[in-house]
Amino acid sequence: MVAVGRGLVARPSCLLLDEPSLGLAPLVIRQIFRTLVELRARLGLSIVLVEQDAEAALRIADRGYVMQRARIVLSGTGAELRADPLTREIYFGSVKA
Repeated sequence: MVAVGRGLVARPSCLLLDEPSLGLAPLVIRQIFRTLVELRARLGLSIVLVEQDAEAALRIADRGYVMQRARIVLSGTGAELRADPLTREIYFGSVKA
């Protein structure tokens, strides 16, 4: 939260976050993602989020991109990617919808 706050001091139009959930407790992770949603809505802030927790990231994403070996292999809305069988297999371990 402190890092996000420091980034907001400059009043950016876009915020780039790399793995904001890394090493944090689940309760803190949920709070960070709720805060990101709130910041986007309240400030009209664009957020570029690089995150290994694909489920959490896609749940809040307007758009998502799946990269493999430095190439974009899938793109779509967060909901589309969460429902995509390939995304589910790669990131969630199943192809069930």
